[in-house]
Amino acid sequence: MTPPGSGAATPSGEGNARPRARELGIGSAGTPGRHNAITDVPGVEVGATTLIEGGGVRTGVSAIHPRGRGGAGDPCAAGFHSLNGNGEMTGVSWILESGTMSGPICITNTHAVGVAHQAIVRWTAEHHPEAAQAWLLPVVGETWDGYLNDINGEHLTVEHAVAALETASADPPREGSVGGGTGMNCYHYKGGSGTASRIVAYAGAEHTVGVFVQANFGARRELTIAGVPVGAALIDDDPMEAFYLPAGTGSVIGIVVTDAPLLPHQCAALARRVTLGIGRTGTSGSHSSGDLFLALSVADPGSITPGYRLLTDAPATAYDRLRFVPWGALDPYLEAVVNATEEAVVNALVASDEMVGVDGHRSPGLPRDRVVQLLRERGALQGAARPGPPLR
Repeated sequence: MTPPGSGAATPSGEGNARPRARELGIGSAGTPGRHNAITDVPGVEVGATTLIEGGGVRTGVSAIHPRGRGGAGDPCAAGFHSLNGNGEMTGVSWILESGTMSGPICITNTHAVGVAHQAIVRWTAEHHPEAAQAWLLPVVGETWDGYLNDINGEHLTVEHAVAALETASADPPREGSVGGGTGMNCYHYKGGSGTASRIVAYAGAEHTVGVFVQANFGARRELTIAGVPVGAALIDDDPMEAFYLPAGTGSVIGIVVTDAPLLPHQCAALARRVTLGIGRTGTSGSHSSGDLFLALSVADPGSITPGYRLLTDAPATAYDRLRFVPWGALDPYLEAVVNATEEAVVNALVASDEMVGVDGHRSPGLPRDRVVQLLRERGALQGAARPGPPLR
């Protein structure tokens, strides 16, 4: 579907295939889920609308339904962490207050936060009117795409964002220059959307930890892949070096979703570990960067009473209950976040090809062959094992 007035808008799932990190022999520790994607978590749906038009429109919006479109009114345990606050994620005040969030999440460019926010309200009022009778505090995160995109042109509309919400599916999401990641750059290469997942066993069950990043951060000299500081060997083609001052300017949004039963404070502990995952890729965390991370548990649906029921139903007389993994058993889940985040960032880089945007600004694609050769020389290249079918 093409949203009204979009021109070259492309919904999720269309476009050319790109390799993933593991197809090149680049991977991080842990056991990936079937598709090595956030949608390996049961119920999670992801959608995107991509806008590429003329010489200056390079933007879009990504949408995540943690409990699927049908479960938008059912709160999840949630925790938030800000590594650096030069960015925006709406809805965080309520997450910090209540330890919960409900409804879909959108990620887009900095100047389209209001558009995506309005789209979530519109979509919820149409599909979950009972939830919209009370209050809605949508979660929208952003990173800045003004190097490649005419960010002040108001090209992204509410209809585009609603389309991303409507077309979301449980299929593995596309990566790289898609959705909110369309105009983003990472380590002065073309970046964007990336995802990965890990399986964690506990008490006879298997849980999935899924990560989705919108990667738009880091300086070229910092880039580290599979533990190898490759950035110093790749500084010969860096048109963004003179544009970005300071050199590490940028942002990253990280969304963690798991079906492991967790308390809100445990979700916050997972969100903090996104910091270590992006750190493995080299960044030191620029002061001019907005690095904002959210983690959710979708376990035990129906275990938290939605706020709207307290306004529309009789006064509550029952207790809510949450199961949770003991704190002493949490380490494998924390490790899963770190490993999946690292791989999601590399997937965003590997999936993206060169892009030219507004004012002729050029963002080169990661030179995959050179990176593979550098890793091979350092003995850091793994077998090109695939945890599941490649994302097409």
